[in-house]
Amino acid sequence: MEVREHQQRMDGFLRVARAGMEELYRRVADLGYMTLLTDADGITVEYIGNPATEQQLKSAGLYLGADWNESHAGTCGVGTCLIEQATITCHQAEHFDATHISLTCTSSPLFAPDGQLLGVLDVSALHSPEARESQHLALHLTSMYAQMIEDANFLRSFGSHWILRLGKSCGLVEVAGDVMLAFDEDGVILGANTGARRRFGGVNGSRSTNSQLVGQTLMEVLDITMDAVWSVARGGSGMDAQGFWSYRHEHYYPSIVPPRARLGGVSPARASLPLVVEHAAAEPVDGRNPARSLDRLVGGDGVMQRLISQSKRLVDRKVNLLIHGETGSGKEVLAKALHEYSGRARKPFVAVNCASIPETLIESELFGYTPGSFTGGKSKGMKGLIAQSDGGTLFLDEIGDMPLHLQTRFLRVLSESEVLPLGAEQPIAVNLNVIAATHRDLRERVEQGSFREDLYYRLCGATLFLPPLRDRDDRQYLIETLAREEAQRLGFEPQLSAPALQLLLDYAWPGNIRELRNALRFALALSGDEAVMPADLPAEISTPRGVPAHASPRRASAIDPVAPLAVEPPTDSEAAHLLQALKKNKWSITSAAQELGVCRATIYRQMKRYAITPPHLA
Repeated sequence: MEVREHQQRMDGFLRVARAGMEELYRRVADLGYMTLLTDADGITVEYIGNPATEQQLKSAGLYLGADWNESHAGTCGVGTCLIEQATITCHQAEHFDATHISLTCTSSPLFAPDGQLLGVLDVSALHSPEARESQHLALHLTSMYAQMIEDANFLRSFGSHWILRLGKSCGLVEVAGDVMLAFDEDGVILGANTGARRRFGGVNGSRSTNSQLVGQTLMEVLDITMDAVWSVARGGSGMDAQGFWSYRHEHYYPSIVPPRARLGGVSPARASLPLVVEHAAAEPVDGRNPARSLDRLVGGDGVMQRLISQSKRLVDRKVNLLIHGETGSGKEVLAKALHEYSGRARKPFVAVNCASIPETLIESELFGYTPGSFTGGKSKGMKGLIAQSDGGTLFLDEIGDMPLHLQTRFLRVLSESEVLPLGAEQPIAVNLNVIAATHRDLRERVEQGSFREDLYYRLCGATLFLPPLRDRDDRQYLIETLAREEAQRLGFEPQLSAPALQLLLDYAWPGNIRELRNALRFALALSGDEAVMPADLPAEISTPRGVPAHASPRRASAIDPVAPLAVEPPTDSEAAHLLQALKKNKWSITSAAQELGVCRATIYRQMKRYAITPPHLA
């Protein structure tokens, strides 16, 4: 593989890293050092050194394209760093290859936002003092700039999302917060930098991946509420004087970076806080402010309003709730909103999909196990999901698909409020609050003998029947709310043309709210910062019954509610103009968009409409 191919695999990260390397080189050049960057294979993809010593550097292996993997170069700074995944110094005779013995190399690993190893930042010198301690400054600077490069890449990667920065210094957190968590409007963590993974992601520090944090909420990781988070985002909370507390009782000061535009010409100032629908009738419960996310679930639908009202009265009454609804109707969203409304909001919300966990694993996942319980288990055992939910909420999705033999064990957990891990002799007491959900008729499954009757009556202290989207009177509210949420992720205001809105209202939505969100995400990505038109919607929605999906539609006016629901085919001149711009800019979407004065999303949408395919994809 040629050097260019290794460089292309790193794409945008290389530009970020180059800026950090240049700054680092300015700090160490006078001391006789050069800087280089390798990918995860140990191939040098960038380097900066003194041109006067270029030949000497090349003789020592410090050149573009050099392979520093241990399998090729033996013990060396980069190769050992790739294996150890920690900042190290390989000093002179510590090198395996005799041609490298005069070198001193300090290397620091670079991780992608998902926690995977990207490459290595290295500072090397042809000559240095014999004492290994002389490399203390190089060690410090390399580690510091590696973190700066990683964090700059993290901000670039999650620029269209909210980012929470946490730091030990109140005055410096906005520029030097070493912990960063990207999150969405519901507080769900989407990404974590190395500092966050090291502190919150487990004992493996920087080697741990985002899987330990991504999908959790800020409320689960930090002792905060989402109201406090949005208060910090608005800049008027006073939290800068109080700080946040992590679950390890470490004190941090917060700062929030708002999303910036991801697609064309929208300034960060346009990024707005998540849509909050205020209800004047919402009263505090036991001195608490109701969770806003619960009220956001309903517009003007009477059935849903009654369901939310009843739920608020039941959620703290020690009554197990059973949510019944079709797939995609929002059962888990409702359960999570109820948890946030309840007095258990600061405790864990643990979701278990009983249908998705293999039957061979669900018992160990739910109940946990002690060390040595079975071959392949963790050496220290594992705390089960039931025990993890202690004091919080255990959400059992698709409870109707729980294997029959586990229903018996789970019934005992409910009745005794204790759980017995696999291999354990003594049960563990748990403060258990259960919300179950299903799309199946549990009464029918009881009659069939596939679901225990006594467990059914334990679970359904109250049953909440979640209506399907097609039966709700607040469909327009939901469409507009979800459109705004999805558009915010893209960095612009949503615009729905009247014909497109009417199609969305008329569609039957067999996949319910999940299908609606996916359809809006698809349409907004195609339309960019222009109004969503019928042609931007998925084919099953935009094509009326009886009209072939391949029929050429005509573009409808955004202000004409009775215009034909179709798009006018492109003229040859329009397609030719776009094709000319793409070829002129060597098929760079960004450059073509800048030349034509439109956003990248518009270019992609027009390419799809005109069936224009780049040569390398043809």
